[in-house]
Amino acid sequence: MKTQDQPNNNRPAPPQAQCQVDIPEQPDPAVQETSFAADACDASDNLQVLDHEPIPDQEWHAQNGRASALEAQSNEQQHHQHGTYGYGSFTHTLRAGHDGHHKSTARALAPDLLRGLLIVLMALDHNAMALLSWDHGTAPQGENDSSPVDKWNRPVAHNIRILTHLCAPGFTFLLGMGIVYFGRSRTNLGWSTARMAWHFVTRAVVLTLVMIVLGLGITLGEIWFLNIVLFALAVDYFLSGLIWLVTTKTEKMLAFIVLKVLPESKKDDATEPLLANRRGVEDIAPDRAIIRAADISWHIHNVVLSALAVVSILWNIWLSPTNGHCGVEPVQKLPDTIWARIWFYRVFDTDLRVVSVFPPLAWISFAILGLVAGRIILARSWSTKAITAGNLLAGVVFSLVFVGTRLLNAGNLSEGCLHMPEHQKPNSPENQYLASWKSFIYVIKYPPDVAFWAYTMAGNLFLFAFFSVIPPRLATIVFEPLLVFGTSALFFFVGHLTLQTALARPVKHWFGHVLAHPDPWNPDQPAVGVDNLWVFFGFWLLVLAILYPACKWYGGFKRRRGPDSIFRFF
Repeated sequence: MKTQDQPNNNRPAPPQAQCQVDIPEQPDPAVQETSFAADACDASDNLQVLDHEPIPDQEWHAQNGRASALEAQSNEQQHHQHGTYGYGSFTHTLRAGHDGHHKSTARALAPDLLRGLLIVLMALDHNAMALLSWDHGTAPQGENDSSPVDKWNRPVAHNIRILTHLCAPGFTFLLGMGIVYFGRSRTNLGWSTARMAWHFVTRAVVLTLVMIVLGLGITLGEIWFLNIVLFALAVDYFLSGLIWLVTTKTEKMLAFIVLKVLPESKKDDATEPLLANRRGVEDIAPDRAIIRAADISWHIHNVVLSALAVVSILWNIWLSPTNGHCGVEPVQKLPDTIWARIWFYRVFDTDLRVVSVFPPLAWISFAILGLVAGRIILARSWSTKAITAGNLLAGVVFSLVFVGTRLLNAGNLSEGCLHMPEHQKPNSPENQYLASWKSFIYVIKYPPDVAFWAYTMAGNLFLFAFFSVIPPRLATIVFEPLLVFGTSALFFFVGHLTLQTALARPVKHWFGHVLAHPDPWNPDQPAVGVDNLWVFFGFWLLVLAILYPACKWYGGFKRRRGPDSIFRFF
């Protein structure tokens, strides 16, 4: 919706002119349940924004301890009087800035832009798998816990894989952020805790069922449980949703406890006079003690969540049979059953027809970090500069952690595993990660080690910062395809795997030949695939071109569904 100027006459403005939004209309206004797109005006005839007069967001203030009980009551009256505005699946109380205009902007678009970019990169990664162009990884048979490697993949394959490492961590991180946005949205809609919990269960079941149907389709019935990411996202969404629900409850409980034991301070007295605003509702200065108690509880919960994120990535090291060291006798640390291993380890069971490369509990750390990020972003009305600076700072911190894993030989699942030509030289450094730049950035993805965790989080946060500084109007024009893909993520995921599987057969027939690496589905036979780069990238662009109008259509279809519609999951 384009920005409208406030009317200067005394005639009532039409409803479309009464809602001011500083963000241009998105080409695909559909918003999925974990999307971050800003809301626009709904059809409320009584919606009006008075010039230079902010309308507080009751739910936002109440959850973050920024208002007293009397303020909340006042905000409820204002909400009832002035209505809400909605864009896609979200409905929020309109909160204007000090200039009377809504402060939505790049902070709402940036996550969807990031997700759109990650989806495009994911399709590029899966392109090589569909065409069997090369071994899947930076090193053949590499990226696995305590797996020795002796050569690097071809340069184009290596470089593409370095970029696509960002995809799965980024999706899971944004999933965690989306839960916070979803919770705030549905709280405004009046959803109960039980109803949100049921939503988390339903979504997890739907994702799992989609995975089963998709796996049976692309393997022609050979594998019924093909977890190439969806099952991990389903479980992590469910668990992170429950963590968020518990956090919102305990945060309030702890705030009341802190309020009782908090020593009184002279600054706690409300010193501001009672002021009547233009609506005739008294603005009362907030009780500073309540604010301090809520702040303390909020910070404590963020620290606890951050600690849980660290622990849940470290347990990939602790549960490793060799603790990430090659040449060490493995020690079994979990029961040797598929039902125990599938949560933390890769599973290939041909008898049960189960393939799982993304163990859910090995990846949940990224979702918990998303919860922390979402809580911080929604804590107050940050400026774009503050959001960008925060992402850059967090990216620098993760970069330092990554460098630390290399220099200190800690947090890696590849210790003593690199046996490349550069490591065989007489003058090769004792630290294997310092032998070459490829060695330095070699990380283990299955399961993710601390080095992978830090490397990919740094990359995603830097991209997040980049998209945050792009003006919304420019973003919706230049990066419009990313928004279309980013707001139809699951639909794209199902569509691109289906297309790549179907189209790869004739393409391999016309352009394929016998290659040096083995067929991943038949390791005893060489792969017959396409390694011509013109065909490779042309195939990737063809899939994107077909999916773009399909995703755009689905976005419009989804937008017309209600907030409970199962189509919102896609």
